[in-house]
Amino acid sequence: MGAEEAKTEAQEKSVIPLPDPVAKASYPKTSATVEKVTDKLDEKNSGAVADRDAVLAAIETEKRLALIKAWEESEKSKAENRAHKKQSATGTWESSMIAAAEAQLKMMEEKLEKKKAEYGERMKNKIAEIHKAREEKRAMIEAKRRENLVKIEEAAAKYRTSGTAPKKFGACSLGSFDF
Repeated sequence: MGAEEAKTEAQEKSVIPLPDPVAKASYPKTSATVEKVTDKLDEKNSGAVADRDAVLAAIETEKRLALIKAWEESEKSKAENRAHKKQSATGTWESSMIAAAEAQLKMMEEKLEKKKAEYGERMKNKIAEIHKAREEKRAMIEAKRRENLVKIEEAAAKYRTSGTAPKKFGACSLGSFDF
C-alpha cells in the first residue's frame, strides 16, 4: 500500500491531475511500453518485481512529462491568443482614434472654410463700400466742377455785359474757385 499512497499523494500535489492507473490501456504509447516491458519480464523472470516497479515508475514519469508538455503547450496557446486579442484591440483603438482625429480635422477645415467665406464676404462688402464712396466723391467733384464752370460762365457773361476785363488773369484768378 505504500506505493499506492505515494501515487495518490503525487496526484493530489500535481497541478494537472494524473489519470487513473486503470486507464493506462487508453494510452497507446504507454501500452506499447508495457508490452515491451512485459517482453523483457518474460525474458528475465528473476528480479521481475524490481524491474517491473522501475518500468512502471518510468512510465508514470513519462505520462507526467507528457501531461506537463500538453499543459505547457496549452498555456502557450492561451498566451498567444491573449496577445493576438490585445493586438487586435490595439489596432481597433488606433483605427478609431485616427478616425476621430480625421473627423476633428475635417470639422476644423469646414469651420475655417466657413470663416474664410465670411471674411471674403466682408472684404467684398468693404470693397463695394469703397467703390460706392469713390463714386460719391466723384459725383461731388463733378458737381463742384459744374458749379465752378457755371460761376465762371456767369462771371464771363457779367464781364461781357459790363465791357470790363477781369482784374486778375491766368492761374491766380482761378484761385477763388475750388475744384
